[in-house]
Amino acid sequence: MEADVFHQRTNLSGLNERIHAIRNEIGKVIIGQHKMLDLLMIGLLCDGHILIEGVPGVAKTLTAKLMAKVIDVDFSRIQFTPDLMPSDVVGTSVFNPKEGDFYFKPGPVFSNIVLIDEINRAPAKTQAALFEVMEERQVTVDGVTHEMRFPFIILATQNPVEQEGTYRLPEAQLDRFIFKIDVQYPNLQEEIGILQSQHLTPQAQLLSQVNKIVSSFEIQEYRSILQSIIVEPKLIEFIARIVIETRNNPALYLGASPRASLAILKASKANAAIKGRDFVTPEDVLEMATPVLRHRIILTPEKEMEGITPDELIESIVKTIEVPR
Repeated sequence: MEADVFHQRTNLSGLNERIHAIRNEIGKVIIGQHKMLDLLMIGLLCDGHILIEGVPGVAKTLTAKLMAKVIDVDFSRIQFTPDLMPSDVVGTSVFNPKEGDFYFKPGPVFSNIVLIDEINRAPAKTQAALFEVMEERQVTVDGVTHEMRFPFIILATQNPVEQEGTYRLPEAQLDRFIFKIDVQYPNLQEEIGILQSQHLTPQAQLLSQVNKIVSSFEIQEYRSILQSIIVEPKLIEFIARIVIETRNNPALYLGASPRASLAILKASKANAAIKGRDFVTPEDVLEMATPVLRHRIILTPEKEMEGITPDELIESIVKTIEVPR
């Protein structure tokens, strides 16, 4: 008897081809870091800002720049420093002596993909300048609102090791990032691959070989496709139970908000799509729960003193909830 052939209800071939091409282009320069790359692509499809954390030298900034390079949109980079002012980020009104009037001069945040390097280096008032633009994709200066162009995504990096001269991001701002990506050191084979690659070809030459793959129009098209990804009601309940449990867990001082539930749902749909499926599985939810929740929860001081990490606590919470099948 001939085996049943499963037919996709949503055509994902174009999306999958582009994702494969992006992986190949970035793979010309970056060896390994597959998890970070997948989360960056999922964040792009979900219209979500991403916080990238890792020790110096693990290609956080380089990967973010490459992500912008493969997308045919504008890119800007802002290096956050302790003396940076809000107007240095969003822009300011400048007097025009010829006209005898003020005009708005946009800051570097007016771009499509904005890389904010060392976001925790700037003081609270400069960090707060990002609140409106991250949530509403607009900037209000002198009572006038300026809209951002599509797409608009912030990729922010921070170093977890050096704490001197840094300013911790407030919870309200952390909640605006769909993911926090923890970038790990490469393994032995990846380290060897990095050395061999850089030994044979200078990094600048490798960067020049990276081509643009996807346009803003295609990104908009792929985001609309995500709306048709099927999510069973029992999986929606599964997501809700995970998030509710973070609010009731005695080991947590602060649980996740409803924004976290929506983020897990969107990310699970995008994760299914880049894997070629038009339906979400429990594995998609489990895979997305940790990067979505790790920066949104706060452990109690007692648990922090015990050395428990947010990732470990999220894993223990998920294990207490029955996985729907």
